[in-house]
Amino acid sequence: MFIFEEKMLEKISTNHAVHQIGYHLVWCTKFRHNILVNGVDVIVKRTIGQACGNYGWHCKAIEIMPDHVHLFLQVHHTDSPVNVVKTLKSLTAVAVFCTFPKLKGKKFWGSGLWSRCTYYGSVGNVSQETIKQYIASQKQK
Repeated sequence: MFIFEEKMLEKISTNHAVHQIGYHLVWCTKFRHNILVNGVDVIVKRTIGQACGNYGWHCKAIEIMPDHVHLFLQVHHTDSPVNVVKTLKSLTAVAVFCTFPKLKGKKFWGSGLWSRCTYYGSVGNVSQETIKQYIASQKQK
């Protein structure tokens, strides 16, 4: 079941860390094929939602465009964005090709669903200037 969280980034406490890490992630279909329509988008969104639930990631926003995915996630401090995307691309490709097997032969000739290219953007609650000022003021305390 997909749960969309409208809240902004939360501080998450674990035994040895407090973190508030969010990522804006974008990835495209291979060859920019416009195949994320007519139910394929639903499978991708559902699979991402299930993966977020299984891995304890918090999906803040998601939009499936005909040829790419936009995702805003809050993840654990131990999860690298590269591994998050690798996991999501893998799970969604398997789900799409199992549900729509003709896509694999028709558009992707045995190759993967997703291109290798991915956009990674970090999302935070403070600006770069605030962080610079905080660091610069540490010796004055």
